[in-house]
Amino acid sequence: MREVVAVKPFLRWAGGKSWLVKHLEPLLKDLNYNNYHEPFIGGAAVFLSINPNRKSYLSDLNEDLINTYKTLKEFPLELIAELKKCENTEEFYYNIRKLKVEGEVEKAAKFIFLNQTSFNGIYRVNLKGEYNVPYGYRSKDFIEEDKLMQVSKNLNKADLAVGDFDLIKSRLKPKDLVFLDPPYTVSHNNNGFIKYNQKLFTLEDQYRLSGLIDFIKKKGAYYILTNAAHQKIKEIFTKDDLVFEKSRANLIGGINAQRGRTSEFIFTNIK
Repeated sequence: MREVVAVKPFLRWAGGKSWLVKHLEPLLKDLNYNNYHEPFIGGAAVFLSINPNRKSYLSDLNEDLINTYKTLKEFPLELIAELKKCENTEEFYYNIRKLKVEGEVEKAAKFIFLNQTSFNGIYRVNLKGEYNVPYGYRSKDFIEEDKLMQVSKNLNKADLAVGDFDLIKSRLKPKDLVFLDPPYTVSHNNNGFIKYNQKLFTLEDQYRLSGLIDFIKKKGAYYILTNAAHQKIKEIFTKDDLVFEKSRANLIGGINAQRGRTSEFIFTNIK
């Protein structure tokens, strides 16, 4: 049986937190916490890096994303077999992009294939909810069997759900750990990456998230929040807790995008 070990994400995810992992190690190395919660799971870089060998509650509003994680958890071999039917060509890409597939395994395989072979790995849909990212002309192998099998193992104790971040309220217990990585819909150093998904994460949602943090603290649990290094964000989330500002490479393309480096805030009540 495979052990639960740290592993890198199998999805390319705009706004992913692989860069953050090294900054979290000093916070988490001596922290004794119970269950783990991550309501904006995205590419799952933090979950997969700290490999919590305990109950984890993972959720997101992206139904296709959560279906992919559920399918990989329960049917990894069938999913890999379905991926092996795919071809990394422009013709195959556009054919499967427009194809309406049935079955959870087939949907998950389509999601992973498009993610791995699209331009920049961006998840973007039109007003009809149709994925519309162009072909990426990538030569990298889009099937990483060993990684997929290990992620499947790491998801063994994870409860996966589609829903709003307030889901965690009914499950949260004292000394649990919550990692929050909301969509950056406040202009992030003018990098142009405002919309994250079909649903816009509004300024009102940012205030609701601030209220959730108050709930987490009253519950006696721990939180770590990452967000855009923007003055408005600092106003909303400053709570006499620790605040760090970290610089990272900006890899997001698009209108008004600026390559180079950008900064993000990390808020936490872990001392």
